[in-house]
Amino acid sequence: MKIVLGLTFAAALSAAAFAADQSADWAYPVTPPPGQLDNATQQSVPGSSAQYTQAQIDDPFNPPDWFANEHPPMPQIVAHGGPKPAGRACAQCHLPSGDGHPESAGLAGLPANYIVRQMQSFKRGERNNPRAGVMIAMAQVLSDDDVKAAAEYFAKLKPTAGYNTVKETDTVPKTYVGAGGMRFKSEGSETEPIGERIINVPKDETEAKLRDPHSGFIDYVPSGSIARGQALASGDGGKIVPCSLCHGPDLKGMGEVPPITGRTATYVYRQLNDMKNDWRKGTGVNFMKPAVARLSDSDMIALAAYLESRDP
Repeated sequence: MKIVLGLTFAAALSAAAFAADQSADWAYPVTPPPGQLDNATQQSVPGSSAQYTQAQIDDPFNPPDWFANEHPPMPQIVAHGGPKPAGRACAQCHLPSGDGHPESAGLAGLPANYIVRQMQSFKRGERNNPRAGVMIAMAQVLSDDDVKAAAEYFAKLKPTAGYNTVKETDTVPKTYVGAGGMRFKSEGSETEPIGERIINVPKDETEAKLRDPHSGFIDYVPSGSIARGQALASGDGGKIVPCSLCHGPDLKGMGEVPPITGRTATYVYRQLNDMKNDWRKGTGVNFMKPAVARLSDSDMIALAAYLESRDP
């Protein structure tokens, strides 16, 4: 990992100027309109005998299940969704493994009642960040039984260790937002200062576009973020109380309080920022509000980086 002090003075000024021009738009990418999808060429991923066309892979009511032997039978709502057009299959964004993609949450191992409560929050408009539209629409049309079935399915899964990886750096490849709201490296080898951002890219672009649950993502974060986040999470400096008071000594949850380790830093940052901006409300969030109110963007990035660095 490179150290910030290792930057030249000119590079440091460039990074600072770049950061000043940035907002949290990087955490809420706008998905471009889909192009014409190939409905003829059969695609495959390593280790699977299944085949799907790209049109099938991106079908919100019949997403691919590359490794059906690696998870319990999926309920109808997870595999194929509910009432159309809003009731999409949960597996499209969250994957049959529950590990999710950058545009969605990792649901594997979350308490079932916690997942149910989040769906109720979406339905009541208590979660309404710029990317919440799909979930808000789904929450309006899914039945209580559907939500319960999905929650119980994902609660039984275990998040995949190493699926999400965090790396500290001063510069990142230039990227663009593409299919599925994912960020991909631009052609060529151009780089730019990371600034105060988290830049999430697939470990393998081809596999990510095919929604291969064996191929995860990398979150690039500013140098020094992990150690700084560890200090914040422990309560060092008094900005927030130790995260372990509510989330357990290993930060892997207590009762219906969710585990917060090993999940993509981009998503963790979004949740903290949502709470700070009143885009996420509700009974449980009230306990977080005093903490996030004192956190800067840099603090939230650091906390998210540290939490992702821990095993799920």
